[in-house]
Amino acid sequence: MTVVTTFKEKRREKQMKYERKMLREISLEVLRTKVKDFFSPYLKNKKQVTAIEEGCLDVAIEAYLLGASYSKFGYYGENAEQVKMRCHVEEKYLIDTLYDYFLYWGSIGDNDMVHESFYMTCDAFVDYWWREGFQKGEKRYRMRLH
Repeated sequence: MTVVTTFKEKRREKQMKYERKMLREISLEVLRTKVKDFFSPYLKNKKQVTAIEEGCLDVAIEAYLLGASYSKFGYYGENAEQVKMRCHVEEKYLIDTLYDYFLYWGSIGDNDMVHESFYMTCDAFVDYWWREGFQKGEKRYRMRLH
């Protein structure tokens, strides 16, 4: 007797395998330094850094994997901006998640200008990691390592 598997299960297994391969290419130290580079002006003390760093790392990894999963379109000829329009909703969700996480755990202040500049920082952070994943994923497709 054979085991019956569905296409959804097979697709999910393939996706998990690809994500594990992609995650081998980034280090935790690089992630942490980028979090500090982007968000150090908004963090007042060391306790805030450690508390907020976890959420930032999660969002960075998700953005990296999102870019990597859409990199196949770049391999087939679309430029990064066209591909980015395909995943605009998911990217916006990650930006909003990071912004809300920071508002909850951090103390940004009540000034609207500070909130707007922080939202732009969240956008730049997610964009940076999306592009990193996109470039590394596209390179894997070119090298036929997918």
